Amino acid sequence: MPTHEREITEPVDLCTPDGRLAARAVGWTRRPLHRANLRGWGRAKRWEYWGIVTPRHVIGLVASSLDYAAVHGVYVLDRETGEETSRDGVVPFARGAVFPDRSGSGEASVRGAGFAVGVRQGPSGSRVRALVPGLVDLDVRVPLPEGHESLGVVIPWSARRFQYTVKDVGRPVHGRLRLPSGDHEIGEGAFAVLDHGRGKWPYRTTWNWAAASGPGLALQLGGKWTDGTGMTENALFVGGRLHKIGEELDWSYDRGDRLRPWTVRGPRVEAEFRPFHEKVARTELGVVGTETHQCFGHFSGRAQADDGTWHDFDALTGWAEEARQRW
Repeated sequence: MPTHEREITEPVDLCTPDGRLAARAVGWTRRPLHRANLRGWGRAKRWEYWGIVTPRHVIGLVASSLDYAAVHGVYVLDRETGEETSRDGVVPFARGAVFPDRSGSGEASVRGAGFAVGVRQGPSGSRVRALVPGLVDLDVRVPLPEGHESLGVVIPWSARRFQYTVKDVGRPVHGRLRLPSGDHEIGEGAFAVLDHGRGKWPYRTTWNWAAASGPGLALQLGGKWTDGTGMTENALFVGGRLHKIGEELDWSYDRGDRLRPWTVRGPRVEAEFRPFHEKVARTELGVVGTETHQCFGHFSGRAQADDGTWHDFDALTGWAEEARQRW
């Protein structure tokens, strides 16, 4: 189903003074322009997720506040051995969690449950730190190249239920990762992906998300959670330039065996994803629960830019996931 999406080019508040979604905030951006002035308690969600892919490792960091709890985690996959290193934590009532109301500025941090995740953001880029004593110590810088664009989208379920997301794919990254097995430099051949989220969600939600990058090209694809809203979170990046794909996509994969090939298709996307590893994460907090199947692998296929040119890609590295939430 084609969408009719409006590009926003000036700064805008996400919410009206009474906490509802501002109609003028609905649209998409090439750089972060929304101020997430959320109000109220109980349904507001705030998070920063950074995914880092290197020739040796896949790293995932999440810092989040669900109002009633801060849920955060650190994950590292060794691509050579298949070994997973992870730690998750829950802090009641999100004590100590700090989140800025704008993507790309200020500091986001969570502490507790034995570890800390922090992100300092500025015009030149971000510094990302994660520390789990004796397990994981990550310190990287993620520069923001001149002219690099990201996809910001507001998804409007209703005036009281909505989400603002920034998906920033294919950022350069350099620094170090320290594991019990030793120190690892991060730099050549590595890239970072940001998922910045602010909104007020329905109790039950399911989404698909895929992100991948390679020389000169990157993909950002989503599904299910945006269906029927008139907005999508799909884009092709060519040399850092955003080409917004304004159609819903068809996702096909085997829920009984998610390591089999996936396909993602639409009028401007023909992609096949071949996973090499599946990460399964579950959290149960009574009436609240999450289940995520995140597969890492390679994308091949093609996607169409705004001028009609088709760009072929082969072995773009990244992930595709299915997440189900009760929150």
